[in-house]
Amino acid sequence: MTSSHTHSHDVEEGLRFQPKFDASGLVTCVATDAGNGDVLMVAHMNDEALRKTVATGEAWYYSRSRKKLWKKGESSGHVQRVVEMRMDCDQDAVWIKVEQAGAACHTGRRSCFYRAVTGEGGEAKLTFVDADKVFDPAKVYR
Repeated sequence: MTSSHTHSHDVEEGLRFQPKFDASGLVTCVATDAGNGDVLMVAHMNDEALRKTVATGEAWYYSRSRKKLWKKGESSGHVQRVVEMRMDCDQDAVWIKVEQAGAACHTGRRSCFYRAVTGEGGEAKLTFVDADKVFDPAKVYR
């Protein structure tokens, strides 16, 4: 066995938590509703966000656009309580099952995935699905 194979085996089959961050220091995180399995959002975590999520039991992320750490719900009050956290096989992606207070999406919707992609005549188009707003973003984010 080569050392890279041993390392790969340890990451894929071992029980040591060793997240693999990308060149920007981030891992992708998928958040789903712990009750019904709906995908709520996809975001990114840096090392600090990942550690705070584990330590507090609430979701923390790293905003690539604002270049800062943020706790989900810090502005809106729509926090995510983590019920379970999983790592994928090579530990470069995180899946959290959460109890979502209010809405997950900054647009005011329960999920960030409120548009379906359809193909008509070979052209992709978007249509709204499950797109009702839970809150008015203009009133929440001032």
